[in-house]
Parts: sequence; C-alpha cells; structure tokens
Amino acid sequence: MRRRSSSAGLLGALMTLAGFGHITLGGLPVMVQNANADDNGKAARAPSMPMARDPAVAVAEEYEAARRKGTREAFELFIARHGDDPLAEQARAELKRLSR
Repeated sequence: MRRRSSSAGLLGALMTLAGFGHITLGGLPVMVQNANADDNGKAARAPSMPMARDPAVAVAEEYEAARRKGTREAFELFIARHGDDPLAEQARAELKRLSR
C-alpha cells in the first residue's frame, strides 16, 4: 500500500481541533471581532482620551501639598519646580516664616 500525504486532511483535522469558529478567513479572531463591536455588530469607535488637566489646578494642588507638609524641603521643591508661578511668592513667604 502506498501512503499519500493529504494536506487537506491535515488542515481539516487542525481546524476541527482548533474549533472552526475561532478564526474567520482573512480576518481577526472571532473573539476580537466581538470585543471590537457594539450591540449592532458595527465596529466601535476608538476610546477618546480624557481632557488634559488644567496646569494651574495641578500647580495649586502641589502648593497645597507643600503647605500641608509644612517643611522647608517641600517649599524649596515647589519653588524649584514652579519658580515663575504666583504661588511661588507665597512659598517664599512661607520659607521666611519657617526661618524665624
């Protein structure tokens, strides 16, 4: 008896073992397609990035953190980072007060 190789038979066996519904022909795996689709089966839009924080609010929060800490190092660090900000003047005043 002659043995004949059958690539079609091997491919069929692999598809059976892997599960036919896992990969669509020429597309993404079914699970990925389902995850990227909304309830109507349409592709969902990419999630949008949240709005950037207001830099002035972030600086004010950092100043408040330094004030709560109340150490010379905290105020010096704030001044080093935000020396041109109006709150830096308040931090300098706090440093002078700490020196007394």
